[in-house]
Amino acid sequence: MRRAELILPITLLAASPALAQEKRHSVSVPAGRLDVSVFTLGHQTGSSIGLREQGLGRIWVRPVKGRHSVDGALAEMLRGSGVRARRVAPGTWLIERAPPERPKPRPAPPPEEPDAPPAEILVTGSKRDIPLKAYPGGVQIVEGDDIPLSEGGQGSDVIANRVASLASTHLGPGRNKLFIRGIADSSFVGPTQATVGQYWGNSRITYSAPDPDLKLYDIGRVEVLEGPQGTLYGAGSLGGVVRVVPRAPDLWASGGQVWGGGSLTQHGGPGWDVGGIVNLPIKEGDVALRALVFSALDGGYIDDRERGLTDVNRVRTTGGRAALRWNIDGWTFDLGGVGQRIEGRDAQYADGEGDGLTRSSAIAQPFQNDFWLGELVVRKHWGNLELSSAVAYARQYVSEVFAGASVSDVNQGFPLPAVGAPLIGYQQINRVSMLTSETRLSRRGPRGTGWLLGVSFLQNRGRVNRNFGSARSALTGVRNSIDEATLYGEGTIEPVRGVTITAGGRLTNSHLIGNSQDVDRYLAFREDPRARAARTETRLLPSAAIAWRPTDGLTLFGRFEQGFRPGGLAVRRDVIQRFQGDRLSTVEAGGRYTENGLSVSANASMTWWTSIQADLIDGFGFPTTANIGDGRVLSLGLAVRWRPVPGIDLDGSLYLNDSKVTDPSQAVFPLAEGPSDFNRLPNVADASGRLGASYHRPLGGDLEFSASSYLRYIGRSTLGIGPVLGRPQGDYVDTGMEFRLERGRRAITLTATNLLDTRGNRFALGSPLLIRDEKQVTPLRPRTVRLGVEIGF
Repeated sequence: MRRAELILPITLLAASPALAQEKRHSVSVPAGRLDVSVFTLGHQTGSSIGLREQGLGRIWVRPVKGRHSVDGALAEMLRGSGVRARRVAPGTWLIERAPPERPKPRPAPPPEEPDAPPAEILVTGSKRDIPLKAYPGGVQIVEGDDIPLSEGGQGSDVIANRVASLASTHLGPGRNKLFIRGIADSSFVGPTQATVGQYWGNSRITYSAPDPDLKLYDIGRVEVLEGPQGTLYGAGSLGGVVRVVPRAPDLWASGGQVWGGGSLTQHGGPGWDVGGIVNLPIKEGDVALRALVFSALDGGYIDDRERGLTDVNRVRTTGGRAALRWNIDGWTFDLGGVGQRIEGRDAQYADGEGDGLTRSSAIAQPFQNDFWLGELVVRKHWGNLELSSAVAYARQYVSEVFAGASVSDVNQGFPLPAVGAPLIGYQQINRVSMLTSETRLSRRGPRGTGWLLGVSFLQNRGRVNRNFGSARSALTGVRNSIDEATLYGEGTIEPVRGVTITAGGRLTNSHLIGNSQDVDRYLAFREDPRARAARTETRLLPSAAIAWRPTDGLTLFGRFEQGFRPGGLAVRRDVIQRFQGDRLSTVEAGGRYTENGLSVSANASMTWWTSIQADLIDGFGFPTTANIGDGRVLSLGLAVRWRPVPGIDLDGSLYLNDSKVTDPSQAVFPLAEGPSDFNRLPNVADASGRLGASYHRPLGGDLEFSASSYLRYIGRSTLGIGPVLGRPQGDYVDTGMEFRLERGRRAITLTATNLLDTRGNRFALGSPLLIRDEKQVTPLRPRTVRLGVEIGF
């Protein structure tokens, strides 16, 4: 088999390929990187344009405006760039290096001019590809090229490290909750729906389960849409949406990449990671397969004094995914699957004594997260009109063990632990399965105008089982089932040049059923017989936005949006209780400026939240769920990116948050405690920020050097609400850097994280059953150095 080159896929369908070859189109593509420019041209002309070689994407190409055929537009765009466009099929072009007229060294790419206008960026999470300049809301985009393999294994931490409005708990990989824009309900994962909608491509991956922490290898881009996003994404997108878009199979050339790395953690054990990617066209231009496998061990760094063990908290992660793309008669079929297993040997927390990396436990507290996803997506383009239909099935299994107290009879009052009593384990197992489907029709017009109509269905089944003690005595569990049917739509018009108005709405009907597990139903529902009754909720969520572009580089916007979550059932001690649905409304204003290598975005939002659902712990340390009252959240965000000269990029961001429970539920918090004990929503820092810098320089021939670094500050927050959970956390600085030396398709990387060897406290929880009596902290991973090798083929 011939030696093939790694592909950078940029594939778009043409509704009428024969016409696309000859027809003149109205195009407007600014100067920019080749990969982004051909992506934009493909959308504007309905053509399919691909790049065969990864390095070509960085070439700077000319602007194209006016009415052109696709051949003419490509010829003008690529003039003087050293590459050419070749038509390989009706409506399909391939970009490749132009053959030299005579033997000579390969020409270097033209320099990137600092005053050249940036290429158009599309917000694909808008579900109709709105240009970023016209998008009326807060959004942060992380391109896949900016996520090196050395960081891909960090999962969601990669996104949180780059997006200041995104926060996470740190109970352990596969056990955490994500929050956006200060919309945080609690530190614990129970039967409540998450406040952040997480999507893998077009498919939702979580509902009432923790963040699966999927590893971000071979990613096209990540979009964080600040919320709520009720109109487009429905229930559970109160804070917003995190959408990870994996790289699609390339239809034109085979290739791949393998990598491996070893790491050393100061005060801890070694780690390693390996993986590989392969892309294989089965029928060139029509069918292709892309697959990925990986495995990693994160070395431990917590010692257990009581058991005399070192580095007990190591974590092993193994997974992979595969995607098959098939183009036939203008239709695109994408069939994909994702699987990942996280196995933690022990809990991630310490007690803060000594060097802050030790604790004393009588038992191990292992955890596990198994995640599986299968999806099918079908798309068809007719010019600017697109039909998309997706169906997906996801399963998640989460098992956690917490150190607890010796208890003689768990169901008779949960007596407090005696002094010196031996610790035993409390185990919680969460099984969630979810079937989703969505079909939508959308039209993309100029300058962000257009419309979409969609219908979606969701079926989620969640079951929580609990047991306690060395004999694993079963405790009361709960099962929640929900079925949702939704009709939604959104449209944008431009009544005056430069001003767009957007309006939309979502009508959702939810049917909920709940029941007990592992105990007699009469006992489980004796305090609230209504809890097990099935019920139906219908919600209408309106939205509206306005955007004004006084100049081509400046956009000002205002937005109103709502979000909601249906209710459910939860366990309180050994009794099943019902919690109500919650709802929030957000008013947002902001702006974006992009000109001459400088990009600035800023926004401010005010949110009103009613009947807040929260997963808590009861007076004996067992997780439960309740409505804690009403609240409000005020957020301010600022992000800046600047390219002062070619090869140097600087970025900075700042996010401020102020949240309060304004009307607490007295059924949850007694009057004697007073509002000051629990008026702050948990886990979201009052301030967070980041400074980053990257440098890239060719060293001659095909040798290139790049370096990047960051400094990130996480401000103060609390574990939860009330005097017991009001434990302080946060207020630390994290740092890191990477050096990369690349020649052709081979590279060596050197990465260092937590350069200052900071301890900090990312999360003030280890075992909820011991939180009243023990100091618990989750330190940062100590200073870690990784040496990696990457080989492309």
